[in-house]
Amino acid sequence: MTLTSATSTTRKHTALPKARTLIEALPWLTRHHGKTVVIKFGGNAMVDEELKSAFAQDVVFLRHAGLRPVVVHGGGPQISAQLDRMGLVSEFKAGLRVTTPEAMEVVRMVLAGQVQRELVGLLNRHGPLAVGMTGEDAHTMTATRHHAEIDGERVDLGRVGEIAAVDTGAIQALLDDGRIPVISSIARSADGSEDGCDVYNVNADTAAAALAAALGAETLMVLTDVEGLYEDWPHSDEVISRLTASELERLLPELASGMVPKMEGCLHAVRNGVTTARVIDGRVQHSILLEIFTDEGIGTMVVPDEAVPDAAGTTDDKGDTP
Repeated sequence: MTLTSATSTTRKHTALPKARTLIEALPWLTRHHGKTVVIKFGGNAMVDEELKSAFAQDVVFLRHAGLRPVVVHGGGPQISAQLDRMGLVSEFKAGLRVTTPEAMEVVRMVLAGQVQRELVGLLNRHGPLAVGMTGEDAHTMTATRHHAEIDGERVDLGRVGEIAAVDTGAIQALLDDGRIPVISSIARSADGSEDGCDVYNVNADTAAAALAAALGAETLMVLTDVEGLYEDWPHSDEVISRLTASELERLLPELASGMVPKMEGCLHAVRNGVTTARVIDGRVQHSILLEIFTDEGIGTMVVPDEAVPDAAGTTDDKGDTP
């Protein structure tokens, strides 16, 4: 064997795992082609530079692979830091930020002026794809005042909103133009502005779920700082890989407060036409691609109660051929 042919053989074998990875992704690429995927961006993925970069690469990959990604983001750490710099107190009740009119201006400034712009910039390093907007733009999201219930009492959270309506026209136009909408979780008031403020701070998990349902998305993906939904936390670190809407509903009262908005969002999504909702570990680089395009997947997937194999005997459960 000549040196040239030996080198060629070595290169072929070195590249083979890459080819196998691409082949494994092929059926999933076929299944998801042309489908809308709503991704809630949050947790450590928002503050770690390497994770932010990997997230942007994943989203752009989805777009070039023929999917229609929509990104929804909050900005809890950044908002808290800015409130601290301004001497305003960060207070949380029932897992939600109490938002005064003064705090609302900070929320608006940080989400639309800082977090969104950075994320749009990261995505647009790979081409002129991302367009930033807030839920108040084109009245995409309107909301009414949300009151929490704590120990049986109704508690006022200030300018915290509950989604009342979603108009997907602007988002659909961007998707049809091949763009990636990046949406800040702020909604226009649907019930007046008695305190002089006409917008609401909306939990990003809730906003992403409402948008996924309104868009008829195939998938809602929620990035978080845990591996998924644990079976018996804190006694076990075993992750539930798949559960139905009814199974999740039974678990909700036992969940930690931080997971409740995420899992309620997943429940809302699959109960309103979204095929699957997934909670995945945003601390893992390229977790989005691992979840969508590999047989194993990661995280927890929620499916409608009526989810059954189709005529070809296939389901979207990992381990089954799509």
